[in-house]
Amino acid sequence: MDIDGNTLFIPGATSGIGLALALRWQAAGNTVIVGGRRQELLDKIASEHPGIGTVRIDTTDAVSITEAAGKVLAEYPDLNVLVAMAGIMRIEDWHTAAGFLDTAEATVTTNLLGPIRLIAAFVEHLATRPDSTIVTVSSGLAFAPLKVTPTYNATKAAIHMLSESLRLQLADTSVKIVELEPPAVRTALLPGQQDSPWAMPLDEFADEVMHLFATEPDATEIQVENVKFLRYGEARGEYDQVVAVLNANDPHGR
Repeated sequence: MDIDGNTLFIPGATSGIGLALALRWQAAGNTVIVGGRRQELLDKIASEHPGIGTVRIDTTDAVSITEAAGKVLAEYPDLNVLVAMAGIMRIEDWHTAAGFLDTAEATVTTNLLGPIRLIAAFVEHLATRPDSTIVTVSSGLAFAPLKVTPTYNATKAAIHMLSESLRLQLADTSVKIVELEPPAVRTALLPGQQDSPWAMPLDEFADEVMHLFATEPDATEIQVENVKFLRYGEARGEYDQVVAVLNANDPHGR
């Protein structure tokens, strides 16, 4: 994926990693459209960052995705990059149904069905572009589990394998699949994560991601150094140790 000259749609980018990358992609010379549920946040982004487009979208709602895709493609027919950024992370206790069922269903809807529906809404258009990319977002937790977030871990593992599979299936098209694999980053994804000493500073993460996109245009996985401890623990023969360290550092203490 080239670092500039693209038209990108980034659902789930009104804060955190999504917004940080959206601003950097715009600064690098791309046309950027941010999607999100809250119109007031979209209006604020449009006001503070002239030139960024905004589209309201609820990635848990299939109808909203279809409607938003229609608006994006009508206004930005040169769209060639979809970044499926939206995601939620919830602490669960699987000892009782009440401790996890509602959050598990919501997490699967947002983190797995959301990207699937987004890809369905855009893949045919992207295949008409001479050089296009779908950026999926998994996690270091796709490769080593955090005990308190079982469904999040599972959905991110599913996104990893979905990315691997689509890369094979779409090899006969112009659509590339790039998987972004964040470590813990100082965002509001979980309570307390913004101040966690174990999480990577947001600006540091976003800068390193952009450097990787710029210097490794043919990469299939974007991995900052901080995520490689989790990503390759099993390959190093250190899976059990990685899982132990990860959960010993869990700030929620479960």
